Amino acid sequence: MAPFLAYEDKGPASSRQPLVPPTPLVLVHGHPFDRTMWAPQLETFAATRRVVAPDLRGYGASPATPALRDFSGFARDIEALLDELGVDSFVLAGLSMGGQIVLDCYRLFPERVRGLVLADTSAAPETPEGVRARDAMADRLLAEGLRGYADEVLERMVAPYASAEVKAHVHGMMTATSPEGAAAALRARARRPDHRPLLPRVRVPALVVVGADDTYTPVAGARALHAALPDATLHIVEGAAHLPNLERPEVFDTALEAFLARVDARQPSSAPPRL
Repeated sequence: MAPFLAYEDKGPASSRQPLVPPTPLVLVHGHPFDRTMWAPQLETFAATRRVVAPDLRGYGASPATPALRDFSGFARDIEALLDELGVDSFVLAGLSMGGQIVLDCYRLFPERVRGLVLADTSAAPETPEGVRARDAMADRLLAEGLRGYADEVLERMVAPYASAEVKAHVHGMMTATSPEGAAAALRARARRPDHRPLLPRVRVPALVVVGADDTYTPVAGARALHAALPDATLHIVEGAAHLPNLERPEVFDTALEAFLARVDARQPSSAPPRL
C-alpha cells in the first residue's frame, strides 16, 4: 500500500552524483511537532545528500486516520514511505518521541539502518504513573485542543532564553497539531516497548545529542543511553533545552555533519541479522 504521509524529500540540485553517494538522512520529529521542526537541518544537509523528513501520522499535513493504535505503527509508516521513495539504507535521526520511533525502526528493520541519531530521548518504557499522565493528557487535548498545553510547556520545550523566532515556530507547530492525532500518539507512546535491551545489540554507529538545559530528558539520561550503546558519541549542546536542533542549529549541525562523515566513510558491510 502506498504511504499516506506528507513529507519533504530533498537533495543536491545537481544531477551529478559521486560514485558512492552520501548516505541518505531520514529525520523523525517529536511530539507535538511536524516536519518543519527540522527546517535548519533540511536546509543544511540537503545541499550534499538526500534528506527525507515525514510528518508522522496525526501530525502536520499527514492524516490522523486510520487511528494509530500501536506504537510500532509509526515505524511501519516510515518503512512504507521509504519503500515508496526507493530509499534502501539510511541514517535515522529522531528527537524525543522521534528518537523512540527511531529505536523502534531499528528493532523492526535493522538491516536498512547505517547509523542512529538519538536526540533528547529515552529508551525506557513508560512508568505506570506516566501511562496515567499521558492518558489524562490525551483526554485533555481532545477536550480543549493544544493551545493551553502549548502555552504551558513552551519554555520547557525550548529554554526561556531562546529567541522569539524559535519560540514562535515551536508554539505554532504545537497549536497546529491535530488533537486527535496527538491524543492517539500519546496513548500509543504510553504503551511503547522497552528499548533498553536493544541498545547493547545495536551494530551501527550512534550519535546521542542532548540540550544541556533539557528537563524532559536530562543530560544524565543521555549519558546512560550513550553508555549502553556499543559505538556511540555523546554531544551536549550548551544553551539549549529540549530542541537543540532549533535552539542551537549551528552546534547541532556541526555534530551531525561529523557523524554523517563517519558513517559515509564506513565501507558497506553485510547486513546484520534481524534482532
